[in-house]
Amino acid sequence: MYIIKTTIKFIILLTFLSVFPNCSFIRSDLPIDHILRNSEKNKGEIRKAYNYFYNKGDSLQMEALLFLLENMNEHSYSEIALYDSNKVEIDFSILDYEDYAQARSGIDSLSDCYGDLNWGRKNSYNDLENITAELLVENIELTFTTWEQFPWSKNYTFQTLLEYILPYRGSNEPLESWRPYFMELFPNISSSMTNVNDPLEASIIINDSLKQLFGFDPRFYLHPTDQGLDEMIHNRLGRCEDMTNFTTYAFRANGIAVTSDYTPYWADSGNNHAWNVVILPDGNSVPFMGCEANPGDYKLNNKMAKAYRKTFSVNPDNLADLIAEKENIPPWLSIRNFLDVTADYTTIHDVVYNLENTDPDSSNFAYLCVFNSGEWKAIQSGEIKDNKILFQAMGVDICYLPAFYRNGEIIPLGPPFILTENLQIRNLNGSDLKESHKLISVTKKLVQNATDTNKISFLKKNAVYEYYYWNDKWIIIGEDEVTEEPLSFEEVPKNRLYWLIEKESRQEERIFTYENDQQRWW
Repeated sequence: MYIIKTTIKFIILLTFLSVFPNCSFIRSDLPIDHILRNSEKNKGEIRKAYNYFYNKGDSLQMEALLFLLENMNEHSYSEIALYDSNKVEIDFSILDYEDYAQARSGIDSLSDCYGDLNWGRKNSYNDLENITAELLVENIELTFTTWEQFPWSKNYTFQTLLEYILPYRGSNEPLESWRPYFMELFPNISSSMTNVNDPLEASIIINDSLKQLFGFDPRFYLHPTDQGLDEMIHNRLGRCEDMTNFTTYAFRANGIAVTSDYTPYWADSGNNHAWNVVILPDGNSVPFMGCEANPGDYKLNNKMAKAYRKTFSVNPDNLADLIAEKENIPPWLSIRNFLDVTADYTTIHDVVYNLENTDPDSSNFAYLCVFNSGEWKAIQSGEIKDNKILFQAMGVDICYLPAFYRNGEIIPLGPPFILTENLQIRNLNGSDLKESHKLISVTKKLVQNATDTNKISFLKKNAVYEYYYWNDKWIIIGEDEVTEEPLSFEEVPKNRLYWLIEKESRQEERIFTYENDQQRWW
C-alpha cells in the first residue's frame, strides 16, 4: 500500500516539475505540495534531489526519498546554551572539568556569580530547511548498496529498511555524513561470521569494536545537545543518547536495522535513558547498550512506567495531533515519531481512573506522572471520557500521580497511587490515624554507568534532614539532625507518600511508603 501511494505521489509531482521546472507556484491539490511549501528556503536542494532520482529511474530509491521528505519536518537540531535571567549567554564547557561532580559544582559557582541560570535554545535548524541534496543522495544510495551487498541485510523488508536503516539521523544531533566513515571502518565483517545471514551476529562483532572507540562519561549529562559524529570522534565520550547514536550510525551504515528505545523518566530513579535495539528480519527486536553491552547481554535494572521506540515516520496516534491547540503538552509527550513498546520490557496494565475533580479549564486530557529527580513528571496521557480516564499499558509496581498539565506545571487531580504487581490500585490518600516513624536510610544517586541508579545508604551523621508527606503538595512534617539514633518523627499522617531529603541538597532522594515499620522505596 505504501509503495503504491508514494509512487502515485511521485508521478504526479515529477509530471508537474517537468512541465513547470522553474515555476515557484505549487498547486494546492498536489499530494506532497506541503513538502515544498515547508522547505521554502531549501526548495532548490529538494528539487535537486528529486531530479537526481527521477533521472536515475530507480523507483524504490525515489520512494525512499519521498519517505524521508514526508517525515522530515519532525526532525531538527537545536543549539542549546546556558543563559542568566537577562538572557545573556554564559560560557560553560563540561570539558573544562575533570568529572561530573566538578562540572555540577562549576554550574553552582556560575549561579552564585550570575544568579539563576537556565538552558535555552540558541539556534534551531529544521532538517527540511537545511538538508542538502548531496547528503540525501549519498544516504539513500549507500543504504541500497548495503541492502543489496550484505547477506544479513537482504532479508529485511522494504518497510523495515525505510524505518530503521535508511534514516540519516539517530536523534537531534547536527546533520553530518556518517555512512562512508563506518563502512570504511568495518570493511570485512563477514570474514569473522559463522552465519553471514544473521544480523545479530554481525551486530555483536560491530558493537565489540565500538566499545573500544566510544564510552560513557556522566559529565555529558550537562552537555545540553546530542553530539554529531565529528564531535563524538573527537571526544570519544558521551551520554547514553550519544552512545546510541554512534551505534546507530555504525549499524545502519552496514545494513543492520537498528534504532533506540527510551524511557522519558525512570519510575524509581532520576533522569531518563536510551538504549539500542536490533530489529531482526522477522520483526522481533533485541535490546542492547551500544558501545557497552551486546545484544543478549543487556539488562535494564530500573523500573519503567513507559518505554518508547524512536521511528523516523510519524505515529498517527501521537498526542500532538489529538490534543486541542489551546492545551499544553508535556515536553516528552509532544514528540510525534515514536511507538509504545512498554510491553516488550515489563508487565503492563491499563489504568482506568475515575475523575472526581473537574478541571476549570475543561481539559480533554490528563496525565500519569512518575517522581523523577525531585519532581512529578508526566509520562503518559489519557483522554477524559464520561469522567473516566484510560491510561494504557502502564508499568506495574510503580507509584503514579494523576494530574493535569497547565503552562508547564503539574496540577494534581487526586492522591498518588501504587499500581501493584498483582495489578491492583492502592491509593495513598491518607487517613485520620497518625503514627510514629523511625528512619535510618536514604537513597543516593549513582552515575557511574550509562544510566542513573540508586543506592540505599545510611543517613549522614550530623546532617539535617527534612521530612515531608504528600497531600496535593509536599507538606513538611519536621526536620532533625542525625545522631547515633534513628531519626524519629511523631504524629505522622498514615498511608501517605513520604520524602526524606537532606537539607539544602539537590533533592534527588527517592520517595517511599512506610510499611511494617520500614521504608519501602518507590
